[in-house]
Amino acid sequence: MRPARLRVRFRSYLMAYAAIVTFTVLSHGPLLRLPFHWDEMGQFIPAALDIYRQGAWIPHSTNPNVHPPGVMAYLATIWHIVGFSVVATRVAMLLVAAFGVLTTFLLAIELSRGCQGTPAFGAAVFTLISPLFFAQAMLAQLDMPAMCFSALALLLFLQERHRDSALACVALVLAKETGIVVPALFGAWLVVERRPKLAAWFALPLLPLLGWLAILKHGTGHWFGNQEFTDYNLIYLIQPVRLATAFVRRLYYVFVADGHFVGTAAFVWAVRRVPQFRSRAWRVSASFVAVHVAVFSVLGGAILERYMLPVLPVLYSAFAISMTALLPRLRRPATALVLAALLAANWINPPYPFPLEDNLLFTSFVELGSKAAGSIELRRGTIATTFPFSAALRHPEYGYVSKERDVVELAGFHEQDIAPLQDKRPDMIVVYDTVWDPLGILRSGPARWLQETYFGYKPQLSARAVADRLSMRVVHEWHQRGLTISLLARGPFPRTYFLKKMDLGIMPCTPFLPSTSCVMEKSAATLDNM
Repeated sequence: MRPARLRVRFRSYLMAYAAIVTFTVLSHGPLLRLPFHWDEMGQFIPAALDIYRQGAWIPHSTNPNVHPPGVMAYLATIWHIVGFSVVATRVAMLLVAAFGVLTTFLLAIELSRGCQGTPAFGAAVFTLISPLFFAQAMLAQLDMPAMCFSALALLLFLQERHRDSALACVALVLAKETGIVVPALFGAWLVVERRPKLAAWFALPLLPLLGWLAILKHGTGHWFGNQEFTDYNLIYLIQPVRLATAFVRRLYYVFVADGHFVGTAAFVWAVRRVPQFRSRAWRVSASFVAVHVAVFSVLGGAILERYMLPVLPVLYSAFAISMTALLPRLRRPATALVLAALLAANWINPPYPFPLEDNLLFTSFVELGSKAAGSIELRRGTIATTFPFSAALRHPEYGYVSKERDVVELAGFHEQDIAPLQDKRPDMIVVYDTVWDPLGILRSGPARWLQETYFGYKPQLSARAVADRLSMRVVHEWHQRGLTISLLARGPFPRTYFLKKMDLGIMPCTPFLPSTSCVMEKSAATLDNM
């Protein structure tokens, strides 16, 4: 390709990326100061801070595991440039997500060659408003970068740029170790097609992955960092009932959830009518989706939907192309229905249990934690609670508190977890919903039996039940979008200015949740006289 043409193409890509970045950052603007969420606090932010502060590639602030340090090193680099903050972290991840949308757009162009219309734009829009993508785009976790590099590697492979695809796979395995299945798949395709010299390129990603495993073995004595992580993520699901449950959940999310069933129906109708779906590009892409679904039905004990992020570029490309093959009178209504369902699913929660991070419900969980943390900061004493709120109170850098608090960490809010507190007698306990289950599906019937028998589920005690067992009382409760967090305390709870502000409906003032309605501490005396 001529240099002038390369410059024009690069400029057009750069302009498209800038537009996507602008939309992505602005659409997440109100959430950029949101404190860190669940697995961010449990693994990825402390691991990135270890690199940032001490240059420690094997984390010591959290349990080391097999996850490569690529994403954490990226965050540490951003922090070295602009300083550590929640906002810097959110924007850094949104830059990655925007690159993923651009790659999805380019992949859809490649997969839709010869199709009518411009389905690539549809694939990009579906991705941008998908609740899973929108939520994960701002979170400091591994699955969004894995989606970006998977889509890039697939695009380059379909363009016969095998060396570049192999290099993208190197970046992929440095972001997430399970990405090794992608170069393995591409290498297998080339071997079947009797192109072994090209297939050899896809052995390249093994080198950095094996190097990382050797570093882990030397630093921790374990090839995967720790045995507990290995057992849960590599062995736990290899049991017939758990394996079947994981596989059904994968299929349900990919083809049914969030309005996907409309796109799936369109695809089933169009698959024999659109010649492109019989091309080598689509056979490779279909095998990519199938292998990903199969692998993550075996790996990843938590069965999180975010593990399916890498299949979205192919899935939404298939949906968009299928829409163009529908009868003219059905194209716009079907496309509008998918768009409306995806958009609504960002705020409308399903009636069944699902991970909070699958849509914007996780923001309510974080905001409730921030409100409880603001109340706790006004009172002295020890606090008992469970992860992730225990981590939020111990680490001011996570965005909830201004100083570290003394926390007794509980395994959960079950009978056996609460009983030892009779002796430890903390001053406060924070009880909150750890599972979304508005209909009580997990509290009775076959669902409870299945979860208790095969997944170790136990229903947690309510805040009132915890208070009764420990002779405490619920001094405050916060509710938002069906979630609840409760603060329990021993003895009288002082009528502080905070509680009066809550009576007035005014948000507390904290350095992490700035509000124009803040009332500063110096106004406490005035409020006490009200």
